[in-house]
Amino acid sequence: MTTELRRLRNYINGEFRDAADGRTIDVVNPATGEVFATSPLSGQADVDAAMDAAAAAFPAWRDTTPAERQKVLLKIADAFEERAADLIAAEVENTGKPVALTASEEIPPMVDQIRFFAGAARLLEGRSAGEYMEGMTSIVRREPVGVCAQVAPWNYPMMMAVWKFAPALAAGNTVVLKPSDTTPASTVLIAEIIGQIVPKGVFNVICGDRETGRAMVEHPTPAMASITGSVRAGMQVAESAAKDVKRVHLELGGKAPVVVFEDTDIAKAVEDISVAGFFNAGQDCTAATRVLVHEAIHDEFVAQLAKAATDTKTGQPDDEDVLYGPLNNANQLKQVSGFIDRLPAHAKVEAGGHQVGEKGYFYAPTVVSGLKQDDEIVQNEVFGPVITVQSFRDEEQALEYANGVEFALASSVWTKDHARAMRMSRSLDFGCVWINTHIPLVAEMPHGGYKKSGYGKDLSAYGFEDYTRIKHVMTSLG
Repeated sequence: MTTELRRLRNYINGEFRDAADGRTIDVVNPATGEVFATSPLSGQADVDAAMDAAAAAFPAWRDTTPAERQKVLLKIADAFEERAADLIAAEVENTGKPVALTASEEIPPMVDQIRFFAGAARLLEGRSAGEYMEGMTSIVRREPVGVCAQVAPWNYPMMMAVWKFAPALAAGNTVVLKPSDTTPASTVLIAEIIGQIVPKGVFNVICGDRETGRAMVEHPTPAMASITGSVRAGMQVAESAAKDVKRVHLELGGKAPVVVFEDTDIAKAVEDISVAGFFNAGQDCTAATRVLVHEAIHDEFVAQLAKAATDTKTGQPDDEDVLYGPLNNANQLKQVSGFIDRLPAHAKVEAGGHQVGEKGYFYAPTVVSGLKQDDEIVQNEVFGPVITVQSFRDEEQALEYANGVEFALASSVWTKDHARAMRMSRSLDFGCVWINTHIPLVAEMPHGGYKKSGYGKDLSAYGFEDYTRIKHVMTSLG
């Protein structure tokens, strides 16, 4: 008996469509390794259609009042709550994430973030008018940028879609959003939900691969390109966007240092850090996967962290005892395994270091110690359930190691010494510094990094402003 595959479709100008040339991509459930759906492999004709729809819808959407856009976003948030079970089912089938954690850790913040940007819509204002030249009054207008081409990643397909469309729509822009080719299911469902609330063309979703994303960024219509993804992808987007000077918003990789000083409560730190490192299979740009521990407590910390890893479970989505599910795809499993296979002789695998099960892309919670600063696994993003541990002798060396990578997204400091925590937070070269915690996010605070972690902010008023432009208007009083 053959099970018919689900057919996902693009959402363009208020209707669902197949790719113009009929091409498709198989979509795999990473918990089983089996194909469960097909999605469009969109080409230039599909990109053209989506951009034309967004461009046509922009003037009317731009001219809506902030209060009107707020009402629309609040309706979207309510609809997400009402369709939560459907969103969870789509996300879980497409990612293999635990059902219970997807319900508790993703739906509530997504809804809250949409409602935050609904409120932010009513803060779309310039500075007050004033006379800076005799006989002249100046006004500053803050306006939407136009059509936004947005590319979301596969690690949090639903939530990253929210981070893209919510500030863009709140500011008065129209959107063409592309999910990852491995995780289109929940984004297509989001299009169905939003499509019942916004006017035609305001929100569009096209599915496809890297070439689809490239065509979106290189298209002449969008005023802005926004991507959450790998450094390689971000560099390609920036290069493509530069050809016609598009605005670019990049949230790329991370390699978060977790600096643990000798006065730390080891048991509490291990408990929190292991969760922050292994959650979502470590597939998080801010994951606590690069731990730096003071030499005085190094051995005890490693022993307890290895025990925590051994006690952490991965497994099928309906198992309520698991912390995380599979890696997202076969290539990602190969990448994570490759880092472990290539470890130098001085490294020691304290826990894990192997695939779990015979089906799906599961990988064991892994702890690696004995590493040096220039080791591949220290310098490069693994994006898997792998925590590395290094030893440091003093604050100066801790900072040297922490800042000694090409990424600069997030970091954390663990100490009871307030002055030291403040010194470290000032000197750590990362877009976020947590103190005695790691990974919490709130809609009101900005998320974004420096260096090869990209530029621009998600969430917060800063993220909202990224989707606006500034205009000076001067009028004669004569």
